[in-house]
Amino acid sequence: MKTVARLLQAKGQDVWSVRPDQTVFEALKLMARKNCGALLVLEADGALAGIFSERDYARKVILMGKASKGTPVSEIMSSEVVTVAPAQSVQDCMTLMTDKRIRHLPVVEGGKVAGVISIGDVVKAVISEQEFVIEQLENYITH
Repeated sequence: MKTVARLLQAKGQDVWSVRPDQTVFEALKLMARKNCGALLVLEADGALAGIFSERDYARKVILMGKASKGTPVSEIMSSEVVTVAPAQSVQDCMTLMTDKRIRHLPVVEGGKVAGVISIGDVVKAVISEQEFVIEQLENYITH
């Protein structure tokens, strides 16, 4: 069974983040530049403060009539962040993401952010694992 650590090795450990005091507008510009749907919100010491997603923007800025250029990320980020450890299985992540209706999971090891996985990463890994099992079963049956 594939673990989060192996998934991060394959995809890389790049983490796109903003500080809590940066504006929503700055966060959106970074998201557009990096073509991603969420950013981690990290304190100056690297501690995880929250996560800022397109969903947060749509529901807490646009619908509430706030201005992107004057609103700090800390005001609208999701501060209750669900995280996973590198040793957890990809299947655990799939279940967690489905149950919590979230698309991004920060990976935390020893209190530090080690990476981020998305629902796309998890789905790709699950499909790859299933294809491998099918191939093994087909080889077993035909030989």
